[in-house]
Amino acid sequence: MGIPFKTDETFRGDFSYRNSDAGVLRFPFPFGEDRYMYSVNIEPHVRGGPTPAFAHPFDVDEHYVAECRERALVLDDDPKRCLVLPHMMPAQWDTLEIIMESFATDYPEHFSLTRDGPNWRWINRPLGIDQSFVFGDASTLPCEPFEYVTRQAQGDFTLQDQRDDNLYVDGGMVTTQADWSLEFDVGMSFHEWHGPVPLAHEIGVFDRALQFLLRLQYGRPVRRLNWTMTVNPRLDTSPENYPDWGPDRTTVTPENVAQKVHLRVELQTLFRLPRSNAILFGIRCYLISLQDIERVVKWRNRLHRVLATLPPELSEYKGLTRYKNLIIARLAPMDDGAPLSLGIQPEQNSL
Repeated sequence: MGIPFKTDETFRGDFSYRNSDAGVLRFPFPFGEDRYMYSVNIEPHVRGGPTPAFAHPFDVDEHYVAECRERALVLDDDPKRCLVLPHMMPAQWDTLEIIMESFATDYPEHFSLTRDGPNWRWINRPLGIDQSFVFGDASTLPCEPFEYVTRQAQGDFTLQDQRDDNLYVDGGMVTTQADWSLEFDVGMSFHEWHGPVPLAHEIGVFDRALQFLLRLQYGRPVRRLNWTMTVNPRLDTSPENYPDWGPDRTTVTPENVAQKVHLRVELQTLFRLPRSNAILFGIRCYLISLQDIERVVKWRNRLHRVLATLPPELSEYKGLTRYKNLIIARLAPMDDGAPLSLGIQPEQNSL
């Protein structure tokens, strides 16, 4: 059975984005404990996990068609959301191959890939694409291979070049980011890219993460979860468009907080690429409204406890300061204080 794509939903204007009941229960809720602090929290990116969102290397869900359309709109307005430095062409082809192979293997009802030597044919049924091309010859595609394939995938991607015992952001497709700019960061080293994050540098999170990633092996991808919050289900919260979404933070009230505030989770995956030795960093964004979180007893109680104990520095960095107390006040009467199990699984099969 194929995925029932929601083809008409929007992430701007009328904000018609909604999760189905199944979409709520597959959400990668990020809090496995009642308190949150930055940590490396990297684990093997194996098939399977607490929810179906972890079932495949690259997750495709009911929002696929709408998210690809939103990406195209962002690129129409700002083509520099996709930038790749010239020396990264081998990594571009690596990325095209790993995503096409994964999609065709895991979702054969929607995607197919046939190969005859360097002559490849790619079919993407949800987007109506049937493309024959020569692998390694960018002139046979409508655009460069990294842009071509990431226009057809959910979430953002960056390419990390490894040299001089460091990682450098030397390319990316970034249209669903949480307030950072690819154009500003491209070419930066690992620590320069993560410079604005509070507290984590002091406790050595990025030193340990870099040493781990420099040793990442081909065929053994890893993953972690990161999170923030967003007012309205808006994917593009970039610095370039701050005037569009920044004022939204002032519109949250006790009456609309459950509808307007969305938990924004990034399922971050890292793959060593075979030819280039670069690292493909996938940043898959998921959105869920507070009113849908309230339908999952474990998640609403845990979110209340995490926000009530969140260090002020993290609240400020994540942009929650204006409305965090409204969320806590709404969730507090629902939380009976009973102990919660560790882990992120919802522990209910229906809503």
